[in-house]
Amino acid sequence: MLSKQSVRSATRNTSVLKRALRTTTPLLNSSSISQNQNANVSQRCYSSSILSNNKLSKDLWLQKSRLWRVTEKRWESTMVKVPPMAESLTEGALKEYTKAVGDFVTQDELLATIETDKIDIEVNSPVTGKVTKLCFQPEDTVTVGDELAEIEPGEAPAGGAASTDSASTPAPTPSPDAGKEIPVVKTEAPKPEIKKESPQPAAPKVAQPAASSPTPAAESLTSFSRSEHKVKMNRMRLRIAERLKESQNTAASLTTFNEVDMSAVMEMRKLYKDEIIKTKNIKFGFMGLFSKACTLAMKDIPTVNAAIENDQIVYRDYTDISIAVATPKGLVTPVVRNAESLSVLGMEQEILRLGQKARDGKLTLEDMSGGTFTISNGGVFGSLYGTPIINMPQTAVLGLHSVKQRPVTLPDGTIASRPMMYLALTYDHRLLDGREAVTFLKTVKELIEDPRKMLLM
Repeated sequence: MLSKQSVRSATRNTSVLKRALRTTTPLLNSSSISQNQNANVSQRCYSSSILSNNKLSKDLWLQKSRLWRVTEKRWESTMVKVPPMAESLTEGALKEYTKAVGDFVTQDELLATIETDKIDIEVNSPVTGKVTKLCFQPEDTVTVGDELAEIEPGEAPAGGAASTDSASTPAPTPSPDAGKEIPVVKTEAPKPEIKKESPQPAAPKVAQPAASSPTPAAESLTSFSRSEHKVKMNRMRLRIAERLKESQNTAASLTTFNEVDMSAVMEMRKLYKDEIIKTKNIKFGFMGLFSKACTLAMKDIPTVNAAIENDQIVYRDYTDISIAVATPKGLVTPVVRNAESLSVLGMEQEILRLGQKARDGKLTLEDMSGGTFTISNGGVFGSLYGTPIINMPQTAVLGLHSVKQRPVTLPDGTIASRPMMYLALTYDHRLLDGREAVTFLKTVKELIEDPRKMLLM
């Protein structure tokens, strides 16, 4: 017979167990424990009421901790998803993973790079832990919201992977005879006996035919490789090709040329270059002056800054100049906003900042969206002459070229060597007439040849 105290204790413990089971019902369901098993557990606990309170409490704690560990392991993994790109971009190509399965990654560390039509998007790790799964292969197409990788949160292993590898490799144990010197016994080989032989007459030499030399045709086939390989075009190059062909098929492109004497600008740059670097930490180049000259010339010819939209012409009160920058992946055109409100040095500073971001691959979509006029400086690569292509839906693009010393006839009839540059303006003849295009380019030429005029406009 059980005592009343034992029955009360068992009843109390059973009620405690039932409350614990009710609170852990989701955990029990995730661990595939059915309600019948719960009833069996309750019945067994009631029949074993002679156990002490400490032992029953210990069993409950062990059971709950086991279920907690199962649930914690289920929820501790973090999925890294493709982040939102932009309104116009919903997918991209996975360029690469910077980590492999089993590698440790810290929070905000680069995990993957996604290549889009315009820029590369970096995906950083949201947590610190170990990479347990990579869901895609390089060159696969991914969309916004797709799961890229799975990370198990946790701290870095103590000592790092290198120390673990070195610790797992045992050091070679020296042999017991390693410190002893082994005596070397020198033995001399027996000298062979020299036999005297009677001289024999030398055999007559037979002339051997010379090796046939390969023909020139055979050399050309064997000396040079004729192999070829194919490389898939990246998304940016595909987009560039699409946009350029669209420009050729849409715009009625026409190019007008002129040449500008760079003597005054080069003299101005020579006088103030060191002072500007010292005081402003800005490299004084030509792009700031040409950009300022274009914004001033647009005041007289506003159509250069306009665009065609359906059956209407959009005239803008602001000027956003796209600067063409060559990168290893292709040509990009970051935009200098409100160029009409910037000084020459302000333009230079903004152009240098955007150019550096472009070469480092850090441009954002906001840096390249928009643009009402484009300047392309092929002269930095040695281009002497060229016809730039319009960046649609813009109306015109100005091409700068290299500065060369050429003989020039001065107004007084004398001939002198001057630093000259060819200018090319490609414009959409649907919107811009030849008179306006030539007048615009001539105004830019005059402002560059005498920069003091910029203060008067």
